[in-house]
Amino acid sequence: MIGIVTMVSQLGGEYWLAGSVSATQAFAAAAIGPQISRLVDRHAQRRVVLPVTAVTVAAVCVLLLCALYAAPDWTLYVTAAAAGCMPSVGALVRSRWAELHRKSPRLLHTAYSLESVLDEVVYVFGPALAITLSTSVFSAAGPLTAAVLLTVGVLLFAAQRRTEPPVRPEPQRAGAGLCASRGSACWC
Repeated sequence: MIGIVTMVSQLGGEYWLAGSVSATQAFAAAAIGPQISRLVDRHAQRRVVLPVTAVTVAAVCVLLLCALYAAPDWTLYVTAAAAGCMPSVGALVRSRWAELHRKSPRLLHTAYSLESVLDEVVYVFGPALAITLSTSVFSAAGPLTAAVLLTVGVLLFAAQRRTEPPVRPEPQRAGAGLCASRGSACWC
């Protein structure tokens, strides 16, 4: 997101525009993320994460083009909202750790600790890398690098089919029950 702020401001956009476009992506990710997670729970990680990542990367590329060619401001907001359709890779990884180490709490704790450290490394160095690329290489280099890294990472992640947790049927909710259908009972 800081890459978007840096890119838009480097291209002559006002900081309020750069910040609000970045915020649009953040709000979209917060709104869409739970829906993506629900789809992952129903259909499996690989089946959902690949198309969702494709949408995200395509939206980022269109956002970059809109910014580079000074398209109307509304196009930045629309493409930033679409770019918010990204998978929560950290949550997907943690669910794989939970599946792999469900019988060993000690190994699960170690795996979560490793995951936390790696997340922090990315959160510390990612923004610095995005800003450095956007200010020293070219304005769109930060978000473009993020899109490339997301693509490569998700492809490598999705290729690990052996570690993908199985889809489990949803438990019946309280209140779901029998309904009448021509005198016989059926579940609805």
